Amino acid sequence: MTSTDRNTGPDRSAGPASGEERGAERRPGATAGPPPRPPLPRRAAERLLAFARRPYRDRPDPSYRIRRWPDLTALCCATVFFWSSLTPSLVPRPWYLQGLVGGITAVIGYALGSGLGWLCRTVAPWRQPDRLRTRCWQAYWLLSPVLAVWFISESARMQRQLRVLQGLPPSLTWHTPMIALIALGLLLAALLVARAVRLGSATLIRQLGRLMPRPAAYAVGAVVSALLVLVGVRDIVFDRGVVDIADRIAEAANDGTKDGIRRPASRLASGGPGSLIPWEDLGFQGRNFAGSTPTRATLTAWTGRPARDPVRVYIPSALPAAFQDESPFAAQARLAVRELDRTGAFDRAVLAVAGTTGTGWVDPNVAEALEYMYEGDTAIVAVQYSYLPSWVSFLVDKEKAGQATRALLDAVRARLDSLPAGHRPRLVVTGESLGAYAVEASFDSADDLLASTDGALLLGAPDFSPISREIRRDRDPGSPVWRPQYRGGAHIRFAQFPETDLARPPAAWAHPRAVYLQNASDPVVWWSPDLLLDKPAWLDEPLGPDITPEITWFPFVAFWQTSVDMAVSYGVDAPHGHRYGAGAVDGWAAVLPPPGWTTADTTRLRAFIAHRAAAY
Repeated sequence: MTSTDRNTGPDRSAGPASGEERGAERRPGATAGPPPRPPLPRRAAERLLAFARRPYRDRPDPSYRIRRWPDLTALCCATVFFWSSLTPSLVPRPWYLQGLVGGITAVIGYALGSGLGWLCRTVAPWRQPDRLRTRCWQAYWLLSPVLAVWFISESARMQRQLRVLQGLPPSLTWHTPMIALIALGLLLAALLVARAVRLGSATLIRQLGRLMPRPAAYAVGAVVSALLVLVGVRDIVFDRGVVDIADRIAEAANDGTKDGIRRPASRLASGGPGSLIPWEDLGFQGRNFAGSTPTRATLTAWTGRPARDPVRVYIPSALPAAFQDESPFAAQARLAVRELDRTGAFDRAVLAVAGTTGTGWVDPNVAEALEYMYEGDTAIVAVQYSYLPSWVSFLVDKEKAGQATRALLDAVRARLDSLPAGHRPRLVVTGESLGAYAVEASFDSADDLLASTDGALLLGAPDFSPISREIRRDRDPGSPVWRPQYRGGAHIRFAQFPETDLARPPAAWAHPRAVYLQNASDPVVWWSPDLLLDKPAWLDEPLGPDITPEITWFPFVAFWQTSVDMAVSYGVDAPHGHRYGAGAVDGWAAVLPPPGWTTADTTRLRAFIAHRAAAY
């Protein structure tokens, strides 16, 4: 045997091989494989134990922007903000909107906590020991899930109490896991977007650093990144996204007609025979308003006395070509006066100018209460300045509401001034929600409103309405903001329960009168950007009659809670939330009652309007 044979031959000194080894030797191409992996449950348990010992991860490289562990300070702030969002607000909200507001406020809390952590590390650079860091993370993972479940369960209890307070059944569906998952999903999505923006900014600054000094690269990169984010959010996401989608949906809806609505047979309603505005051009809300005009026969059957066909005039935002000019609001006002002249509106006992909401809606309870009260001897005129939902109108063209209504009022008053003093109808104004703002924006002050009209009935006026804000600011000492008393109640009074509220104070109530129907729990009335950082006066003691004492104010959280409340403010019954029901009957009876009108008449008409409203 050669030396080569001796070197490559089998090593018999190692002893006999095992059966498995001999089998491997017999199989051509067989190699020694990795050791067998432990079972899956064991591997999961080992990983969980390792995570419990060190429940966080360090970045492999400082350049990692997206794949890095959350900041503990920011996560704690996000969790606290989420917990605070579980407190009740103005109206009961469903579980999925609770998840939404919880996620939004958690994002805000994370951003604030992240900024606070960065500031502390910049001012006092200190790296906490690994042992302390581990203990803090362990405490967070141990306490936060338990407390989150407890807080969500408590929020369900508080929501049930609020439902009882506002006349709703206490039963409530409250999906605790889904609330937490929705909030967590929103937080993770926002965190991913924010880190992607940060990564893009760092990449841009690095590329600019090759062309200019580093300080200039940082400055230019930060400015360019901020502009890109601003333009992307405002112009692409909002204007071309949210607003454009809302505009298309609203435009399509404006071309439709509500079921059961037909073209009026009366010549005294816009869109009817002889009308200057074709039925097809009135828009969705215009057709609803004109097509639901009560007939003389209907009014006579209710009053028991001969009635008249009411006048209803509605001017759409899209005018017929023959009436268009460079000033659309002035053109609408001129057309409205011509239509009022055509229908004989200036010969009626009462002429009401109604402010409309963003879509052009006029509350049928307000219109019908006045018409039934005056046995049809009325005329109501309204103009549409937009077909967008009120929240979109508020964001993009809120000023149009006041401009259109002021132009209409100026034209109507000019026509009234041309009539003999003893042959003019009494002029009243009315509006609900954004329509109330449209009316208020048409006057310079509360004194101007009273001096220019014979009365006003305004419902759910938003916080930004100028006259409402003036009244709440200058209210008599001792009166709460949700039921302000203004100058002793001599001309202006607020009510949530008008049967009793309008009788206070007991002092004499002079004409002209203005009645505000304002629910203490109406989020439309109280929503304001000031809620972000300032505690509102409507949370001061005493609270409103339908506000739970467990309501709290927390920076940023209260703003988003109230914003979400607006979306569900119609989910309660009147007089709660943004629902005013048949309260307009008491309002008109207080503002401008017809001769011989009694309290019994008000009670009967209120029951009738409430029954009709339930059928809508």
